[in-house]
Amino acid sequence: MLETAVLMLLLTPLVSQEETMKCYTGDPLPVPHEWYQLGCLLIGGMASHISYIVNKVTFVEHPSQNLFDFPDVITKFYQHNLALAFAVNEINKNDNILPNVTLGFHISDSYDSARMTYRTTLDLIFKAHTFLPNYKCGKQKPLLAIIGGLGSDTSFLMMDIIGLYKIPQLIYGSFAPDEIQTMGAPPFYRMVPNENLQYTGIIWLLQHFRWTWVGLFVIDDNSGDQFLRILEPLFSRHGICSAFIRRIPKDARMEDFINNFNDASPIDVSFQERKVGTMITYGESLTIFWLRTYIFSQDSGNKENPLFRKVWIMTMQMDFILTGAARGWGFQMFQGAISFTIHTQEVPGFREFLQIIKPNWTQGDGFLKDFWEQAFDCFFPDPGVPIMDDDSCTGEESLESLPAGLFEMHMSGQSYSIYIAVYALAHALHAMYSPRSKHRPMLVDSNIELQNLKPWQLHSFLRDISFNNSAGETVSFNDKREMRGGFDIMNLVILPNNSFQKVKVGRIDPSDHEGKRFTIDEDRIVLPLSMCNEQCHPGHQKKMKEGEKFCCYDCVQCLDGKISNQTDMDDCFKCPEDQYANKDRNGCIPKVNTFLSYEEPLGLTLASTAVSFSLTTVLVLGMFIKHRDTPIVKANNRDLSYTLLVSLLLCFLSSLLFLGHPGKVICLLQQAAFGIIFSVAVSCVLAKTTIVYLAFMATKPGSRMKKWVGRKVSYSIVIGCSLVQIGICTVWLATFPPFPDLDMHSVNEEIIVQCNEGSVAMFYCVLGYMGILAIISFMVAFLARKLPDTFNEAKFITFSMLAFCSVWLSFIPTYLSTRGKDMVAVEIFSILASTAGLLGCIFCPKCYIIVLRPELNSREKLIRRKC
Repeated sequence: MLETAVLMLLLTPLVSQEETMKCYTGDPLPVPHEWYQLGCLLIGGMASHISYIVNKVTFVEHPSQNLFDFPDVITKFYQHNLALAFAVNEINKNDNILPNVTLGFHISDSYDSARMTYRTTLDLIFKAHTFLPNYKCGKQKPLLAIIGGLGSDTSFLMMDIIGLYKIPQLIYGSFAPDEIQTMGAPPFYRMVPNENLQYTGIIWLLQHFRWTWVGLFVIDDNSGDQFLRILEPLFSRHGICSAFIRRIPKDARMEDFINNFNDASPIDVSFQERKVGTMITYGESLTIFWLRTYIFSQDSGNKENPLFRKVWIMTMQMDFILTGAARGWGFQMFQGAISFTIHTQEVPGFREFLQIIKPNWTQGDGFLKDFWEQAFDCFFPDPGVPIMDDDSCTGEESLESLPAGLFEMHMSGQSYSIYIAVYALAHALHAMYSPRSKHRPMLVDSNIELQNLKPWQLHSFLRDISFNNSAGETVSFNDKREMRGGFDIMNLVILPNNSFQKVKVGRIDPSDHEGKRFTIDEDRIVLPLSMCNEQCHPGHQKKMKEGEKFCCYDCVQCLDGKISNQTDMDDCFKCPEDQYANKDRNGCIPKVNTFLSYEEPLGLTLASTAVSFSLTTVLVLGMFIKHRDTPIVKANNRDLSYTLLVSLLLCFLSSLLFLGHPGKVICLLQQAAFGIIFSVAVSCVLAKTTIVYLAFMATKPGSRMKKWVGRKVSYSIVIGCSLVQIGICTVWLATFPPFPDLDMHSVNEEIIVQCNEGSVAMFYCVLGYMGILAIISFMVAFLARKLPDTFNEAKFITFSMLAFCSVWLSFIPTYLSTRGKDMVAVEIFSILASTAGLLGCIFCPKCYIIVLRPELNSREKLIRRKC
């Protein structure tokens, strides 16, 4: 597997030019004058080489060569070397940091080999003219710190050796959290923030864009396992599902890589998963290179491939790299990708520094020739050999002409970490020799020379280091030896020449003083949906599919009375009591206050009917008063008839209390007045039938009923029966009186303004007592219906009581089954119907005789019928 260069910093005192020349291995080489301040520049090979054989795909520019059949270098990583040199050069020119001290450095390659990493580390520490581990022979330059490497494997291998000598190691690559937590004390100074912040950023990004159905490409190693162990529980807690997990093999040979992908046929099906709009990829520097190689080896850049229409989210370890024969493929499938990157700033002067780089810039750089040949796809001919073609390097090529996949002119996140790592070491040395340093008493000899420094003495100064770099940012470590700060969120924009630009669209910074821990400019990026199914629109809720992940669901409309006003709601909710759900069930509408008023047709009709019956009753009463001395009026207790007519008149008028907006006084009068007046009316009817029955019973020989026939008995019945109802109503009003109330639940779209009975039991007691009186009256009238008499009205009372009882027996179920205005209308109708029944059945026959048959209303006719 490819590995970046191990960067090692060698610190030396200021020496003469002659001594500096002796630092190079091999014969002394000329050094440009401007690089005198760099001191010893020892270059030991180029950043990692790769050599793979793939027979499936041929290199487009060179059809005769198979892909990866020659050594190749990662030209993009050469910027790391230049960032180190640039930082050292700046420090050596700055008299305010380390006056009279020159920093030197040595860059070596790990070759992705444990053996080479161990050998290079030992060689750097102990080599003089011969390699003798644990011995220093001759004059040496003190090695005080090491910077490297980009991969965790290399850093841990170096730590096995330099940890024994307590040499500080500053790493600029990312590590899985558990790789360091298991070691107790932090073994490194990490120039990047903790990776846990990246997990939080991924969840936040998915939630922000409502991506709940995502695919995962994860490198197949321990760090990939750790990534899944942390991320998948976070997915579950935040409502996100993984449609598939694709493991990317970590193979050293491309042919093994391709075979592993081909064997994973179940995952190939997932490539066609159209609903997965977001792919999260976790790996290392060359993971994108491997993934892109596989896609092109299978589909040769077909843009109809569904993977070309996805949004890729890349973790900070990954990079977009072009190398060798694969440089012609480009990154079109990653257009619009979002990547978390190590935070970087443009350092003043760095771009100008890169512009002057030429193949002959220094003879000490052993990497530059390989880099130049690979970057510009040319070669430097051997001296004395004639040039056979036009592929030779002129040395005038410009780094700015290279696509970003080969080399970037702006400082990358890793290069920026290396840059500030060099400055951190320089400031630590500066603090070490500052008289005001709080750690200076820890030094054995306060006058110690730099040449005799021990690496372990640097740790206490590095831990507490804090300074502002040339980019204007504060550099410091936390208590876990991690660089404070956050990550940048970049958006990949592919250019027509297969190059790309990274546009900063957001930031993750836990230390933001304004509280904006996550920021993103979503207007600058165009993104697809990434869900298992279409969103549930407002008015609908999720319904889980049996046997599917919770991110896959159906959308069902909210039930009556409930709404959802957002997309993808788990449950609908009820509107407030004074509102109701609209037709689409995505919003609430205020309810309208309703009551049975005089203005609406139903109320007007009932009011007109009540007034008409009232006038009719008044007319009958006037007729009876006018003909009060006629036999038909006097026959059945004239006073009871007057009382009954007045009570019927009040019954008709009491129905008007149920119309209009109910107030406190109206609610108190409604049911009580209705109950008392009706009880008086029914009591009068009972008294009439009782007197008729007693009168005829008294005519029998030897009957003792004569003493019961008279006005006292009839008055006693009316007054006694009415007082019982008055007592019931008094108790009702004194304990649980009716009151104005708002019924918000009975009718969906209305608030019913009504009179609450207060005590339902007392209300039914009033109705029940009135019903008992009516039944008794009916029974007495039924018994007296066939008694002979000219003006016997018992049979008419029987019919009136039958109508009265029928109305009120029908009233109870109808009243209970209706709500709002309908319920009030039912009660008014029952009052009018039952009262009209009494008026019609009892008084209509008499009015007929008085008006139309006056000849029957005479004493002679009465006597003749008796005879």
